Amino acid sequence: MRIAVTHENGCIFQHFGHTEEFKLYDIEDGKIIDTQVVSTNGSGHGALAGFLLLNQVDTLICGGIGGGAQAALAQAGIRLFGGVSGNTDDAVNALLNGTLGYNPDVRCNHHEHEHGGEGHNCGSHGCGSHSCH
Repeated sequence: MRIAVTHENGCIFQHFGHTEEFKLYDIEDGKIIDTQVVSTNGSGHGALAGFLLLNQVDTLICGGIGGGAQAALAQAGIRLFGGVSGNTDDAVNALLNGTLGYNPDVRCNHHEHEHGGEGHNCGSHGCGSHSCH
C-alpha cells in the first residue's frame, strides 16, 4: 500500500488542487516502512490524480478537495480521506490504526462562487492548535 498526503512543512496542506508536494508512505503489514517527499512539479487540480497514479499511490489523505478532483481520484481507483488537518505522520498512523477522523462528504467549493475579493483558504484551520515542527 502507498499512501500520499498533501504536504507543507510537516502538515496536511488544505487545498488539494494547489498541492506543491506530497509525502508518500510505503506501508507493509500495517506499518510504515519508508517515506519520501515528492514535488508535483507544477501539476495542479485534475493532473494531480495522474501524478498520484504514476507514483503508485492507492490512498490519499488531504484537506479540502473539489468534486472534479474527487471524481478523477475515484476513476483512478485511489481511496480518498478528505477534510483532515494536522501533522501528516499523525494522520497516516491514525489511518493505519483505524482512528483517522475525516469527512466523507468533504467539498472545496470555492471554484463555484465569488468571495468578494477576499482571499480564501480551504480549511483555514491549518495544522490545528499545535505545532507540527
